[in-house]
Amino acid sequence: MASAFGPVVSAAWLAENFAEVVVVDCRWSLTDGPGREAYEEAHLPSAVFADLDVDLSAPPSAAGGRHPLPTPEMFAAAMGRLGVGDDSRVVVYDDAGGTVAARLWWMLDVLGRPAAVLDGGLAGWEGPLESVRVSPEPVSFTAIPWPADRLISTSDLAASLDSDLVILDARAPDRYAYGGPIDPRPGHVPTARNAPAGANLVDGHFRSAEELADHYASIGAHDEAEVVAYCGSGVSACADLIGLRIAGLPDARLFVGSWSAWGADDDLPNEVGP
Repeated sequence: MASAFGPVVSAAWLAENFAEVVVVDCRWSLTDGPGREAYEEAHLPSAVFADLDVDLSAPPSAAGGRHPLPTPEMFAAAMGRLGVGDDSRVVVYDDAGGTVAARLWWMLDVLGRPAAVLDGGLAGWEGPLESVRVSPEPVSFTAIPWPADRLISTSDLAASLDSDLVILDARAPDRYAYGGPIDPRPGHVPTARNAPAGANLVDGHFRSAEELADHYASIGAHDEAEVVAYCGSGVSACADLIGLRIAGLPDARLFVGSWSAWGADDDLPNEVGP
C-alpha cells in the first residue's frame, strides 16, 4: 500500500521526527540469530527490540520453513507489547542494509500500517546511541488477517512454474546457485532469477528509484509482470519487495516458506547452478 511516509526514511528525517514515530531495532544474523545483546549494548534513542524469531515469526516447521508468519493474533500481541499501536508510524532499522528490517516493514505495510526502513541502518545514524533497554507501555494493535493476494503458497508456486510468473530469489549468488550450510539442499526454484537483496544497495543505502527500476527490469520484473519474491526463509526477500516499491513497480507477492520450505520437500524440483 503506497503511502507518503516510507518505504524508507533518511537518518536526517528520523532525527527531526523522533517524537512522531516508534523506532524498532530488528538486528538479526544468519549465524548469531537475534541481536538482543548488541541492542542492549547500544541502540538508537527510544528504540525497542523486535526478535525476528519470536515476535515476527511462528515456530519453524518443514512445511512452513524457518520463519513462517505468526498468526494475526500473535503478531498483534507482539506489536502491542512493543508499543506499536493501530495509529503508530514505525521506523525499523538493522545493521544489515535493511535486509532484516524489511521483514517488519512488509508485515506492517501489507496490513495498511505506516512503516519505513531507516536508510543506511545503524551505520548511517550519526546521532547518539543509548544502552538502556526500552520498556514501552503496552498498547492496542488490532489483529488483521494476512492478505491472501500478497502471499503465495508452496503448492500455488509449484503450479505456476510453467506460467509467465517472474520468480525472484533474494539470496546471494552462491546460495542461489548451489545452496549453503543452512539450506536443506542445493539450488533454487526452477525458473527463478537471482535478485540478491544486497544488489539494492550502494554503500549501505538504497539505490535510486531509477536505478532500481532498471535493475529489476533487467531480470524481468517490469511494470506488467506478475512477481513473486523468496529467499532462504522469507526475510531478505522483503528487501526485494521494498526495492520494487522504491522503483515504483507493482507490489509483488511473498513466498514466506521460501527455500527452507521448498527445499525441504524432495518431491519438488530444483535447479542447480548460476
